Amino acid sequence: MTASSTDCISKEIHLRAPRTRVWKALADAEEFGTWFGMKLEGRFVPGQQVFGRITHPNYEHIHLEMRVERMEPESLFSYRWHPYPMDMKRDYSVEPMTLVEFRLEVVEGGTLLKVMESGFDQLPPDRRDEAFRMNDAGWTSQMARIERHVTS
Repeated sequence: MTASSTDCISKEIHLRAPRTRVWKALADAEEFGTWFGMKLEGRFVPGQQVFGRITHPNYEHIHLEMRVERMEPESLFSYRWHPYPMDMKRDYSVEPMTLVEFRLEVVEGGTLLKVMESGFDQLPPDRRDEAFRMNDAGWTSQMARIERHVTS
């Protein structure tokens, strides 16, 4: 299935850190939360849900749910979630979740990290564009955050 330009966000970054270090930053829920800006309850286990809340100032009221899909050590980590769940009066549980995939490759001088979030075309039309736009900007920011985290 080919994703449309409105359905999928793709980012990548060359990290000057070993793949093992980047994998730990992704696969360990506590460490993931540290650089991502969320407090998660539980561990990342394929097929299980993890709940948490955003810790960024002015976003602490945002609670989230992640459903871990796949964990292939030092290669692939993926989960589903409800993107940009900002309206506290809205029931996001009735909406489809997008799929977030992190892929790691060893490259000269470190690790190539690719992130792709897909499934925006399935979201309700009234929030699809804003969720895509906000998550696109968010992933740009998160790539810089993980870079600082794994190279510090």
